Amino acid sequence: MSEIESILKEARSFAPSEEFRARAIVSTEEAAERSYRESIDDPEAFWGRVGRELPWLTPFERVLDWSAAPVARWFEGGRLNASAVCLDRHLETERRDKVAIRWEGEPGDERSFTYAEAQAEVCRFANALLARGVAKGDRVAIYMPMIPELAFALLACARIGAIHSVVFGGFSAQSLRDRIEDGGCTAVITADGGWRRGKVLPLKDVVDKATAGIASVHTVMVVRRTENEVAWTAGRDVWYHDAVADASPELAPEPMESEDTLFLLYTSGSTGKPKGIRHTTAGYLVGTYLTTKTIFDLKEDDVYWCTADIGWVTGHSYIVYGPLACGATVVMYEGAPDQPHPGRFWELVQKHRISVLYTAPTAIRAFMRWGDEHVTKFDLSSLRLLGTVGEPINPEAWMWYRRTIGGERCPIVDTWWQTETGAIMLSPLPGVTSTPPGCATRPFFGVDALVVDEEGNELGPNQGGFLAIRKPWPSMLRGIWGDDQRFVDTYWSKFPGMYFPGDGARRDEHGNFWIMGRVDDVLNVSGHRLSTMEIESALVSHPAVVEAAVVARPDDLTGEAICAFVTIGSGQKPSPELIEALKGHVSTEIGKLARPSDIRFAEGLPKTRSGKIMRRLLRDIAARREIADDTSTLEDLGVIARLRDESS
Repeated sequence: MSEIESILKEARSFAPSEEFRARAIVSTEEAAERSYRESIDDPEAFWGRVGRELPWLTPFERVLDWSAAPVARWFEGGRLNASAVCLDRHLETERRDKVAIRWEGEPGDERSFTYAEAQAEVCRFANALLARGVAKGDRVAIYMPMIPELAFALLACARIGAIHSVVFGGFSAQSLRDRIEDGGCTAVITADGGWRRGKVLPLKDVVDKATAGIASVHTVMVVRRTENEVAWTAGRDVWYHDAVADASPELAPEPMESEDTLFLLYTSGSTGKPKGIRHTTAGYLVGTYLTTKTIFDLKEDDVYWCTADIGWVTGHSYIVYGPLACGATVVMYEGAPDQPHPGRFWELVQKHRISVLYTAPTAIRAFMRWGDEHVTKFDLSSLRLLGTVGEPINPEAWMWYRRTIGGERCPIVDTWWQTETGAIMLSPLPGVTSTPPGCATRPFFGVDALVVDEEGNELGPNQGGFLAIRKPWPSMLRGIWGDDQRFVDTYWSKFPGMYFPGDGARRDEHGNFWIMGRVDDVLNVSGHRLSTMEIESALVSHPAVVEAAVVARPDDLTGEAICAFVTIGSGQKPSPELIEALKGHVSTEIGKLARPSDIRFAEGLPKTRSGKIMRRLLRDIAARREIADDTSTLEDLGVIARLRDESS
């Protein structure tokens, strides 16, 4: 089978208002098409012009060298520094005294830093690292809560040319250890703890377990956040406040070659060994800068909030590097979206007058489940643009987001990208694009995307297949740390000459791309390859359902059977009648072929703290297998036991 059958139908579409269009950075279809065509036909002219908008210590001599494909070299001959791009460039302008980071902790404590103040904090942090023997090229693991010092840690490493490797603060000690060892990290930056749902997460304790016996780790720098007691290793451990107390607030940025590594960020590998995705300095900065400015249509007076954790690539690109390079005011929040009440996000929007909001589909579906009453009590009139990130958003959640959060006035940029791509690849342009609910629409500038069959042949409209990208782009990964062959095998071997991200997609008759989810999640039912995302969208379109996850379970007759885990809304009760109604609804919406064999009601679904549903765990539960995957990143560990009980 060379195609994935696409069965989702969506005819609605929403154009930006004339008021929004009139003020947009890209405001006409002609301008968008002209820029896109240049970015594909003459990428060196296009990206050279964008690149020159950044402050270079030494100007670049060549925009792109693709002679050693699949390894690209962008902006060769140039030198720059990421922390200078994000901070120093603004100090000679009116942004010097503009708020760069506005932070709120889960208990309600607040701090703000202007660009001048943030730059001084980063210099102190960088000088403290230098004093501890951290040098250019060293790898530094960062395992922290969402506090301002986390953003400063990234920029301090960048300022001295150290390579940061952020590990999400929910990973287990073994997962952290694996990443420290693989990267050869010599220092770790952490905190005593962090707040989550009213409880202290003991981060320093996890670091102590992770680093036990690793002689190469000579420094563990600890930010005091929650005042919990921590164990202490004399000579190795140092309090952050002591380290920066006498550190100078000035430090010239280290000149970095364009292709010098900026950071490693690990993704889970199918072999069980995490992949250290390597991003370099110039291309990554150019990509995040342009996507942030253009896709979020940033204005000087915007207050911008990306709700992700900096432990994920979304936080790297769209909390730290992209927005700060653009001179934005960035909101950071430490805690959970329902702590201390289910309206916390909307309270923050009202309080900080947030105008641009970027969040995840799973969070949106949680808000739907909690009820509109937690939204409508707050004033959301400051919002002017909404975004989604993390996984495809089903049309009904998109409509709720537009209606309840955006007041039917805010364009939605539904973005598709990956850790590996570094920056957004598919997205509407908010001042131009007429957007169907649940659709990532068009490739961004410089992204030559297509849908192909198993043999790499381009497919026509509305034929489901494999998403692929033909040309290099500046923010693309440059490799997997310490494993160049795995980089080639994983991303460039399936379709020679093309990057394969592992996702299924279709392109409709209007040229819009619809992401159909991971190819690994495609079902094979009686010889038909079906997208789990499309079946989930059909289920969630039923008024009783607020969230659904579809997986395959082995079946002797059909090969694989469709098993759906659904969470129903308040006021709904599980019943055999509702099961039959949902099966019938799917048949009506997208066809009998997609009718689930099993529907299992679930109070909650297994999700990471970033909001992604862990479908691999659901496949094990559906097949009644033992769970072998790491569950340390689950938001609620009890959800697995409840699902097993509900499925027995």
